[in-house]
Formats: sequence, structure tokens, C-alpha cells
Amino acid sequence: MDVTIKHICKDFGAFPALDDVSLNVGTGELIALLGPSGSGKTTLLRLIAGLEQPTSGQIFFGSQDASYRSVQERHVGFVFQHYALFRNMRVEDNIAFGLKMRPSETRPSPAEIRRRVEHLIDMVQLTGMERRYPSQLSGGQRQRVALARALAIEPTVLLLDEPFGALDAKVRKELRRWLKDVHQQTGHTTFFVTHDQEEALELADRVVVMNKGRIEQVGSADEVYDRPNSPFVFSFIGESSSVPVTVRDSDIYYDNRPIALAGAAPHGQATLFFRPQDVEMAEGSERAITGKVIAVRRLAGTRIAEIDISGNLSHSVEIEVPLSVEVRQGAPLSFRPTITQLFQQDIR
Repeated sequence: MDVTIKHICKDFGAFPALDDVSLNVGTGELIALLGPSGSGKTTLLRLIAGLEQPTSGQIFFGSQDASYRSVQERHVGFVFQHYALFRNMRVEDNIAFGLKMRPSETRPSPAEIRRRVEHLIDMVQLTGMERRYPSQLSGGQRQRVALARALAIEPTVLLLDEPFGALDAKVRKELRRWLKDVHQQTGHTTFFVTHDQEEALELADRVVVMNKGRIEQVGSADEVYDRPNSPFVFSFIGESSSVPVTVRDSDIYYDNRPIALAGAAPHGQATLFFRPQDVEMAEGSERAITGKVIAVRRLAGTRIAEIDISGNLSHSVEIEVPLSVEVRQGAPLSFRPTITQLFQQDIR
């Protein structure tokens, strides 16, 4: 099912939770809504579900305007962070619940319900646990039951609200791989809300990066990580550092010292962003940033050094330093960013 969101606004009193949000999602896409708390991602999911109504704008399921349809009319599947299972029902009954509650004219036969439940139990890898109660399951198993229950009704759209947020890191990682496999088997158009960028980059066909009620960027994992289109996206996706610079005479200057070529960038004040791994050591080079090491920590096969580059601890950056390079707290260190992105300041 295609989903088209057109110029959606949602106000809560004087607070604009969503501000002119538009998005086109194709049938079978797995879309991550990623952003910090308060960015509007959960509000957008609730609008798609029909749990909230837009202040203005439209939401289409296929060619049908679903903007003011009820949750039941939209026929969506919803999985919450905290499972929302019926504690007094066994696994098989939780999964079958939505089917049994349908009006008699659309309710499948008992045999068909049983067949569908058995298929889903096998799909979510809970065979042998059909007659257990939620209290007898682990957190990961409960979330699998919640997803199976959402899939049982054969939803037009599947909505996941921080589905792994209550689980520990190891279980989250296992369920991410499992959810990807389930999505490939079922092919449902799926939206999932997360604040975990690793989760979004690993799972989604496209990532929708949100901030302050607006969409900052939509793209694949490679696009939003390697080609962020704003300072917010660069700083939010992955680890990054930034330095204030000046562009003039085809050079980029930091602290009145040229550190890189500017290319076609216009003259003026700007901010230079780079990732910790995208640097090289540059001891003795004229084109380098030099500072004092204020902290060092080991990270797998490298070291992360925090460097004060302003002389008064008001501006620091983090870079990866090879293990072969000696790094001491309090010692000077010079480096040069090798892959950067420049964002001009809007001076009016």
C-alpha cells in the first residue's frame, strides 16, 4: 500500500508538533522515522494510524484520503514499545485476538484463524510456546508475539513505535535482524519510530530524519550518513566534530591558518564538519589544526582523542588516532581532516 503525506500540520494548543510535513512512501518500503525527542516522529506515526487527527493536510492510503478515517477504517497494524499483550491470554489467543473480534461477516472461520496463527507462530520463531502466557516469556519473545498479533489482521500498513526500546542491547540487535527477515517475507509497507540511529541505518530502506516538527532529510542509510544536507543531520547521524572557519582566496581558514582547499565554496563565515575517522596526522604541516590532548580513550583497534583546539577548552573535537601514534594527555597534536563538508552561514 502506497502512503502519501501531504503538507501535514499538527498543533497541540499553541505548540506546532508537525509543520508542513510531506512524504511519499512506496508499497513494501520499510521507513524509519528518526529524530531526537520532540522532533515529531511519534506524532506523525499516530497521525498515520488515525490515533490523532491533523490540524491541516492530508494522508492518503493508495488513492483513498484517509486523513479523518478511524483506526479501524484504516486497518493498520500497530506495535508499541511495551508489548500491550493481554496478560490473561496465551500466546496463540493474543495473536488471534484481532481476527476473532472482527464482525461476523468479515471474520475468518475458526479453521482459518487457527491456520493463520500457526503460520505466524512459526514465522516469529515461537513454535512450542503457543500455550504460554506473556509472563512466561522473555521481553524479546513478547515483542515477537506483539508483532505476530499486528500481522495477523493482514494490515494495509504496519506501524512500529520504538518496538525494541524496552529491550537490552543484545536482544535489540537480534530482533533487528529478525525484523528485517520478517519484512522481506511479508512485504508490508512499514513505518517504525526510533531514536536509535544504528537501528534506523541497519533496518530501513529509507531514513526520514526529523527535527522540530519538520523533515530535515529523506534518504538511504548511505545518503544520510555520507551526504547529510544540513548541519543538524551531520551532527545527529553518527559521530562528528565541527569547527568555525572562514572561506577566502580558495582556502578554508581556521584561526587565521589555512587548513584545506575551499573549491567552489563562496567566501564568508562557515562551519566545517568532519567525522572522527576522516582525519590524518599532520605533525609539522602548515595546513593542519593543532590543539592540546585533554582526554584519550581506547576504542577497539584505535584510540579516540579529545583535543582542545581553542586554547581555553571552549571548543574541542574528537578524532581517531592510530595505535601506532603516541598520544598523551596534555601533549600537542596536529591533524588534518581528509573528508569534510562545509555549511555556509546565512548572513543577512
